[in-house]
Amino acid sequence: MTSVFNKHHDALEHHETMMGPARGRLAVALDLLTDSLALVGQHGVYCRSDRFPGKPKMDIALVLEQLDDAKQLVQSAMETLKKAKTEK
Repeated sequence: MTSVFNKHHDALEHHETMMGPARGRLAVALDLLTDSLALVGQHGVYCRSDRFPGKPKMDIALVLEQLDDAKQLVQSAMETLKKAKTEK
């Protein structure tokens, strides 16, 4: 199995060079979460709930919610790191 560091080597190298190791890795994680949200959201267009017309199935809705929560946490961590760096 390929490690996450090998699989996303180029993106990690780019972001870590610009932002440092911690913030760079968080930036790549944020990109992956954003891409995942888009893919799951696209899937939700085709997997509609029978009980709630116009809404995605419950499992899709839960995955979207969890991904969005994770994305917000990563964004918060990046902001905290950025503030800590500027206060030095």
